[in-house]
This record gives sequence, C-alpha cells and structure tokens, in this order.
Amino acid sequence: MEPFDIRPLGSSFGAEITGIDVRTMDDPAAAALHAAIDAHRVVVIRGQSLSPEAQKRFSRRLGPLVTLPYVKPLDGHPEVIAVLKEADEVKVSTFGSWWHADFSYLEEPPVYSILHALELPPKGGDTLFADLCTAYDALSSGMRRMLDPLQVMHSGFVYGTRTAVDGERGRARGVVISRGNADADVERAHPLVRFHAPTGRKALFASPTYTTRLADMTAEESRPLLEFLYGHMARPEYTLRQRWQPGDLLVWDNRAVNHLAVNDYDGYRRLLHRTTAGRERPAAAPT
Repeated sequence: MEPFDIRPLGSSFGAEITGIDVRTMDDPAAAALHAAIDAHRVVVIRGQSLSPEAQKRFSRRLGPLVTLPYVKPLDGHPEVIAVLKEADEVKVSTFGSWWHADFSYLEEPPVYSILHALELPPKGGDTLFADLCTAYDALSSGMRRMLDPLQVMHSGFVYGTRTAVDGERGRARGVVISRGNADADVERAHPLVRFHAPTGRKALFASPTYTTRLADMTAEESRPLLEFLYGHMARPEYTLRQRWQPGDLLVWDNRAVNHLAVNDYDGYRRLLHRTTAGRERPAAAPT
C-alpha cells in the first residue's frame, strides 16, 4: 500500500495525491511516488509549501535537474523558472499556451516537468493535458502500422528566427525568453510513435508547437496527417484539466502527454515555480 492517498482524476490517466509532505518523505515513499507518476503520467500532489531549494530537492528525486535553454531562470536558482503573469498584463500571450511536450526539439528532451502553485487567480489559469498513449491506442490498426516507423522533425523555432505568430498580441513579461537564436531553428528527427518505457506503451510524440514536418517530406506534404493527429490527440476523451489549488505540486511525464496553459485570467496575478528533471532520447517501441 502506498504511503499516501491516491485518487484517479481521468478515465485513462492522471491522479491526485494527498497525505504526503514531499519535503520530509523517506526513500520508500519517494520511490512509491515516482512509480505513481510513471503509471498515471500526470500527478497533482495537494497542499505543498516549497521554497525554490525544497522544490529542487524534490525534483532531484525524479532525476538530474535540467537547465532549459532560451528561458531566463529565477535569480540565484538556474534550475528554476518563475512562470509569472501580472495582473496588469491583459491581451498578451502566456508561456506554454499551445499544445506541446516540453522542449521536444532537444536531442534528449526533458522527462518530468514540475510546477508549484504560489499565487493563483480566483478563477481560470487551468492547465490541460492530452493522453498520448490512449490516443495512440485508439487509432485504427492500419493507421498504427503506418505511423509506427515514421519520424517527425522537431524544432525550437518559436525561440529562433521563425518566431511563432500570436495575432496582434504581445507576450507576458514575467517569463523572459531569448529569441532570434539561429540554433533554435535546427530540426531534429524523433520517432512519431515513442516508447514509454515505464508502462511499456506507445505514445504519439508530436505537437503543433515544435513539430515542423514528417521526416523526408515537406511541411505542405506533412500537414494533412499532422493536423489529423493534432485534432485526434486533443479530443475530450483523451484530455484532463488541472484546476489549480493553492499549494499544488504538479508533475507530468513529457514522454507520454502534451499540455497547454489556458490563458483566461486577465486582471489577476498568477505565479508558479517550474523545475525539470531527467533527460531521455526518444526511442521507437521495440519490434
């Protein structure tokens, strides 16, 4: 029996954990929590109170801390990002407001992302998740056979010379992002269908934020299939909505889910601290 209470949140993924303080948990409790994160892929641990140092200590129990490119970290804590939108910032784009898996364009993308809620708006500011394992399983056998050997190109173009267009809106100033980096425009090939080793399942590994095209095809040729997959991944039956509560510590597995930050809280301040743990080169499922 786990040394905490666990309640499923979605029909196929996601769990809420209560009855544990991650600052004081022992090694068996940490191992059980790690196993729960791997099994459920998105886990919210309620009622935590963490300093940046305490959040880093917790994150290290999931894997080596990762310092992310292009994003300015918290002063004195290079492994921590303050995800902040001020109350006076209205009609602006926020950090992570498109479907994506974090930094999937890197050779070894991060595995776990960890967000701690410090200040929340009275309503809104939720985070959506898409279950890419169940979305893959729901495809027809013919579609799965076609997709299994394919690779897709990923790029950090939103940080480079091809800055993503977000209408006429500016960008929130709370997350300082370095743009205009030519190295961000490099494309890297990853399997379209990724192996999720902890569960032994296959997961779709593409997103409208970082995926540019299918390998060995043009963007125009790739668009119909990728657009179909993006719509399929985001179907309600494969998604989960994190409704933030004060003190929430949210952990998700970038190998198996996409996520999106909902930008619907103009006029209110929202602050979360983010850490990242573990790296893994995406691999196709064994044949």
